[in-house]
Amino acid sequence: MFKKFDEKENVSNCIQLKTSVIKGIKNQLIEQFPGIDPWLNQIMPKKDPVKIVRCHEHIEILTVDKGAIKFVLSGANIMCPGLTSPGAKLYPAAVDTVVAIMAEGKQHALCVGVMKMSAEEIEKVNKGIGIENIHYLNDGLWHMKTYK
Repeated sequence: MFKKFDEKENVSNCIQLKTSVIKGIKNQLIEQFPGIDPWLNQIMPKKDPVKIVRCHEHIEILTVDKGAIKFVLSGANIMCPGLTSPGAKLYPAAVDTVVAIMAEGKQHALCVGVMKMSAEEIEKVNKGIGIENIHYLNDGLWHMKTYK
Protein backbone atom coordinates (compact mmCIF):
# COMPACT_ATOMS: atom_id res chain seq x y z
CA MET A 1 0.00 0.00 0.00
CA PHE A 2 2.84 2.42 0.80
CA LYS A 3 5.44 1.14 -1.71
CA LYS A 4 4.32 3.72 -4.26
CA PHE A 5 3.93 6.49 -1.67
CA ASP A 6 5.19 9.83 -3.01
CA GLU A 7 5.27 12.86 -0.72
CA LYS A 8 4.42 15.39 -3.45
CA GLU A 9 1.56 13.32 -4.80
CA ASN A 10 0.07 11.80 -1.63
CA VAL A 11 0.50 14.44 1.10
CA SER A 12 -2.23 17.08 1.10
CA ASN A 13 -1.18 19.15 4.13
CA CYS A 14 1.52 19.34 6.82
CA ILE A 15 1.22 21.54 9.91
CA GLN A 16 3.41 21.96 12.98
CA LEU A 17 1.67 21.69 16.34
CA LYS A 18 1.88 24.47 18.91
CA THR A 19 3.78 23.82 22.14
CA SER A 20 0.56 23.98 24.17
CA VAL A 21 -1.02 21.26 22.00
CA ILE A 22 2.07 19.05 22.38
CA LYS A 23 1.92 19.48 26.17
CA GLY A 24 -1.75 18.48 26.08
CA ILE A 25 -0.92 15.33 24.11
CA LYS A 26 1.85 14.44 26.57
CA ASN A 27 -0.50 14.97 29.52
CA GLN A 28 -3.12 12.71 27.91
CA LEU A 29 -0.48 10.03 27.32
CA ILE A 30 0.60 10.18 30.97
CA GLU A 31 -3.04 10.01 32.07
CA GLN A 32 -3.83 7.01 29.84
CA PHE A 33 -0.51 5.22 30.39
CA PRO A 34 0.85 6.09 33.86
CA GLY A 35 4.00 3.98 33.41
CA ILE A 36 5.07 5.89 30.29
CA ASP A 37 6.43 8.92 32.17
CA PRO A 38 10.10 7.77 32.33
CA TRP A 39 10.18 7.18 28.55
CA LEU A 40 8.05 10.09 27.36
CA ASN A 41 11.02 12.35 26.60
CA GLN A 42 12.54 9.59 24.46
CA ILE A 43 9.30 9.18 22.55
CA MET A 44 8.60 12.92 22.21
CA PRO A 45 11.79 14.95 22.91
CA LYS A 46 11.13 18.46 24.29
CA LYS A 47 12.71 20.52 21.49
CA ASP A 48 11.66 18.35 18.54
CA PRO A 49 8.75 19.69 16.46
CA VAL A 50 5.62 17.56 16.16
CA LYS A 51 3.83 17.71 12.84
CA ILE A 52 0.53 16.45 11.53
CA VAL A 53 0.79 15.12 8.00
CA ARG A 54 -2.51 14.69 6.19
CA CYS A 55 -2.57 12.32 3.27
CA HIS A 56 -5.08 11.61 0.56
CA GLU A 57 -7.02 8.37 0.91
CA HIS A 58 -4.93 5.30 0.09
CA ILE A 59 -7.69 2.76 -0.02
CA GLU A 60 -10.97 2.49 -1.89
CA ILE A 61 -13.96 2.83 0.42
CA LEU A 62 -17.10 0.87 -0.46
CA THR A 63 -20.40 0.87 1.44
CA VAL A 64 -22.66 -2.10 2.19
CA ASP A 65 -26.34 -1.85 3.05
CA LYS A 66 -27.60 -2.11 6.65
CA GLY A 67 -28.68 -5.73 6.19
CA ALA A 68 -25.09 -6.86 5.64
CA ILE A 69 -23.64 -5.37 8.84
CA LYS A 70 -24.22 -8.34 11.19
CA PHE A 71 -22.84 -10.79 8.63
CA VAL A 72 -19.72 -8.72 7.91
CA LEU A 73 -19.05 -8.33 11.65
CA SER A 74 -19.23 -12.11 12.06
CA GLY A 75 -16.53 -12.58 9.40
CA ALA A 76 -18.66 -13.38 6.36
CA ASN A 77 -17.47 -12.41 2.91
CA ILE A 78 -19.37 -9.57 1.26
CA MET A 79 -21.86 -10.83 -1.28
CA CYS A 80 -22.65 -8.92 -4.46
CA PRO A 81 -26.28 -8.07 -3.54
CA GLY A 82 -25.03 -6.26 -0.41
CA LEU A 83 -22.94 -4.00 -2.66
CA THR A 84 -25.62 -3.26 -5.26
CA SER A 85 -28.70 -2.64 -3.11
CA PRO A 86 -30.12 0.90 -2.62
CA GLY A 87 -28.14 1.71 0.58
CA ALA A 88 -24.80 0.53 -0.80
CA LYS A 89 -22.17 2.48 -2.73
CA LEU A 90 -19.91 0.71 -5.19
CA TYR A 91 -17.00 2.58 -6.76
CA PRO A 92 -14.81 1.36 -9.62
CA ALA A 93 -12.22 -1.12 -8.32
CA ALA A 94 -10.29 -3.92 -10.00
CA VAL A 95 -9.94 -7.55 -8.93
CA ASP A 96 -7.47 -8.06 -6.02
CA THR A 97 -7.75 -4.42 -4.90
CA VAL A 98 -7.68 -3.94 -1.12
CA VAL A 99 -10.80 -2.04 -0.01
CA ALA A 100 -12.30 -0.72 3.22
CA ILE A 101 -15.93 -1.61 3.82
CA MET A 102 -18.17 0.96 5.49
CA ALA A 103 -21.77 0.40 6.54
CA GLU A 104 -24.66 2.52 5.35
CA GLY A 105 -25.06 5.43 7.77
CA LYS A 106 -21.84 4.70 9.73
CA GLN A 107 -18.61 6.72 9.73
CA HIS A 108 -15.99 4.03 10.41
CA ALA A 109 -14.96 0.96 8.44
CA LEU A 110 -16.36 -2.46 9.41
CA CYS A 111 -13.73 -4.49 7.66
CA VAL A 112 -10.90 -4.62 5.18
CA GLY A 113 -11.31 -6.90 2.21
CA VAL A 114 -9.97 -7.91 -1.19
CA MET A 115 -12.07 -7.58 -4.34
CA LYS A 116 -12.83 -11.01 -5.82
CA MET A 117 -14.67 -9.46 -8.78
CA SER A 118 -14.28 -6.07 -10.38
CA ALA A 119 -16.95 -3.49 -9.55
CA GLU A 120 -18.23 -3.83 -13.10
CA GLU A 121 -18.61 -7.62 -12.71
CA ILE A 122 -20.34 -7.20 -9.34
CA GLU A 123 -22.97 -4.96 -10.94
CA LYS A 124 -23.48 -7.32 -13.91
CA VAL A 125 -23.52 -10.67 -12.10
CA ASN A 126 -25.00 -9.50 -8.75
CA LYS A 127 -24.49 -13.00 -7.35
CA GLY A 128 -21.79 -14.69 -5.27
CA ILE A 129 -18.84 -13.34 -3.29
CA GLY A 130 -17.78 -9.85 -4.34
CA ILE A 131 -15.25 -9.11 -1.60
CA GLU A 132 -13.27 -11.48 0.61
CA ASN A 133 -13.37 -10.29 4.23
CA ILE A 134 -9.77 -10.46 5.54
CA HIS A 135 -10.04 -8.36 8.74
CA TYR A 136 -13.12 -7.13 10.59
CA LEU A 137 -13.96 -5.39 13.87
CA ASN A 138 -13.55 -7.65 16.92
CA ASP A 139 -11.81 -10.49 15.06
CA GLY A 140 -8.71 -12.31 16.34
CA LEU A 141 -6.32 -9.66 14.99
CA TRP A 142 -8.40 -6.91 16.63
CA HIS A 143 -8.10 -8.61 20.05
CA MET A 144 -4.49 -9.75 19.67
CA LYS A 145 -2.41 -8.87 22.71
CA THR A 146 1.01 -7.28 22.40
CA TYR A 147 3.96 -9.49 23.25
CA LYS A 148 7.22 -8.35 24.80
